[in-house]
Amino acid sequence: MANPKWLNSAEMKAWRGFVSTSSDLLNLIERDLKPFGIDGGDYQLLAMLSEAPDQKLKMCDLAEKLRLSRSGLTRRMDGVLKAKYVSQIRDEQDGRVIFAHLSTKGFEFLKRVAPHHLTSVRRRMIDLLSDSEIQSFGKGFEKISQNIKNAE
Repeated sequence: MANPKWLNSAEMKAWRGFVSTSSDLLNLIERDLKPFGIDGGDYQLLAMLSEAPDQKLKMCDLAEKLRLSRSGLTRRMDGVLKAKYVSQIRDEQDGRVIFAHLSTKGFEFLKRVAPHHLTSVRRRMIDLLSDSEIQSFGKGFEKISQNIKNAE
């Protein structure tokens, strides 16, 4: 690109703030999950299953939602399968299709962890921002997300 449009000071502040803060924020929130023996990826997996119809998703759909490859999902599933928070169920009509299903144990575990996770998210991000800042974040990341989807 011959003549890039350089970032002005406000744009640079926003970009550098995102780059330097996002991983630290996620690490702190993940650290708050550590006493429960899970990480942020496990929590996200359990939460997505809890919100799915019948608390189950096809493995390929779950991989897509978590932005993981199939092998990445297999590795991600190891801990929650061993803990019996999730089970795998083969589709009765099409034996090639496998579902991840949130178990009763997993749902009870998630109900115990969720209030702590919510407190962490609020304390470390949400409650620091005004309503208009929250709305701006939401709109901004929605646009970024859509741009990413369009680029794929």
